[in-house]
Amino acid sequence: MGLQLPKRGQSVRTRVGTMAMVSAGLLLLGACSSEDQDQIGRLAMPEGITDRSVFTDTLWRYGWLAAMIVGVIVWGLIIYAAIKFRRRSDDEIPVQTRYNLPIEILYTIVPVVMVVVFFYFTVQTQNDVLAEAAEGEADHTIGVVGQKWSWSFNYLGEDAVGGQDVYTAGTPAELPTLVLPVDESVTVELSSPDVIHSFWVPGFLFKMDVIPGRDNSFSFTPTREGTFAGKCAELCGTYHSRMLFNVEVVSRSEYDAHLRDLEEQGNVGVLEGAADARTQEGLTDEVHDDETSELGDQE
Repeated sequence: MGLQLPKRGQSVRTRVGTMAMVSAGLLLLGACSSEDQDQIGRLAMPEGITDRSVFTDTLWRYGWLAAMIVGVIVWGLIIYAAIKFRRRSDDEIPVQTRYNLPIEILYTIVPVVMVVVFFYFTVQTQNDVLAEAAEGEADHTIGVVGQKWSWSFNYLGEDAVGGQDVYTAGTPAELPTLVLPVDESVTVELSSPDVIHSFWVPGFLFKMDVIPGRDNSFSFTPTREGTFAGKCAELCGTYHSRMLFNVEVVSRSEYDAHLRDLEEQGNVGVLEGAADARTQEGLTDEVHDDETSELGDQE
C-alpha cells in the first residue's frame, strides 16, 4: 500500500487553521493588562528590589534567549529535513545514510560548548550576587534565625538604639516582619538550631539555605520601598508551608523608629532559636501548643 499524501484542500485548511490560532493568540496577548504585559516582558521573573537582582535577571533573560535560538535552529533543521528529503512518489526510496561523521561531531561538540558557556556565566553571576558590600562592610547586619516553624530577626549593633542588639520574632500564626532601610547596604547572617531551612524573598531573585552548624551570609542594598513576601523554600517539616514572613523596605527614619519600638517592647538581645524558642516571648511552648491545637482543629 503506497503512502497517501494529503490533498491540496486539506493543506490549505491546515494553513488557515494555523493562521487563525496565531491571530487568536495575538489578540489574547493584546488584551493582557499592563501588569501581565510587564510579567511577560520579564519572562515571568519577579521585579527585582535589590542592587543584586539585575545579575540574576540578566542571566535569566540571556538563558531564555539562548534557549529560543537553539529552538529555532532545531525546528528549522526538522522542517528543512522534512521538506528536503520528503518522499515524492510511492516508488521512491530515500537515500539510506547509516552515519555522517561531520554531523555527529557537530552535535557532540556544540552541546558541550553550550554547557561550558552556561556554566561560566552562571558562576560569574553567582560571584556578583554573593560579593560583599561595596564598602567592604555593610551599613547594617541582621541575623536571621530559621527554626521550626518561623523566623527570628536580630538587628545587630544598631546606632538608633545605642549600639544594642534588638530582635523581632514570629510564629506560623503571627508572621514576623523583617524591616530594611532603602538604599543602605545590609548583610544577612543565616543560622538554624534544628533542621535545614531556606531563606527566600522572590523579590530578591535569590535564596540561600539556612543550615545548622554552617554560617551562610549574603549582602545587598534594597532599592525600592514596599512590602514583599518571604518564605522557607526547603521542605523542613510538618508546618513548612506556614513558615512565612514579610519584608518591609522603608526610609531610614522609619527603620530607626522600628528599632526604637523593639527596644521599648523589651526585645533587647539576640535570639538564637533552640532554648530561646522555649523562653522568649513569641516562641514559647504555650504559643506553639496553641498553634498545634489550631492546626489539628483545621485538619
